[in-house]
Amino acid sequence: MAEDLQLVRRPGRGYPLAVTVVAALLVFCAILPWAGVEARIGVLGAGVSGDVRGIDDGLGVYALLAGLAALACGLAGLLAHPRLAALAVLPGGLAVAATLMFQLQGGGVRDRISVDLGLLSVTPVIRAGWFATLACALALVVLGVLALVRRARPGGRS
Repeated sequence: MAEDLQLVRRPGRGYPLAVTVVAALLVFCAILPWAGVEARIGVLGAGVSGDVRGIDDGLGVYALLAGLAALACGLAGLLAHPRLAALAVLPGGLAVAATLMFQLQGGGVRDRISVDLGLLSVTPVIRAGWFATLACALALVVLGVLALVRRARPGGRS
């Protein structure tokens, strides 16, 4: 009875599982706020902010679609052959490029000028969602490469 309840361990499924998890995180991070504009009033110490989510911009949609494609690669690696997870390098690289271009083109923050008048300060900011998306995209590239070049373990097990 105990043998029936044990999970079957399939060798070489660590990187495809990691690719699947990171790709799911990338899809989630594409929905988070990537940039914003904050306006603060110095006397009151209060302020307002407007956020731009990743999917509010075309480049964020590309990152979302790249995350979905990487998720498919990770699942294919889990279900079929572990080396299929290495294909996540391509959507991961696309997500890195889209995330970087979002900041370089200024698509998320329409006005890049920071204004500080003493009492009133208006500044564009990069939100944590952008950093998380970039980290997930870079992790996908690294995990895809590792899934491709993984070596057989000593003792004949891979």
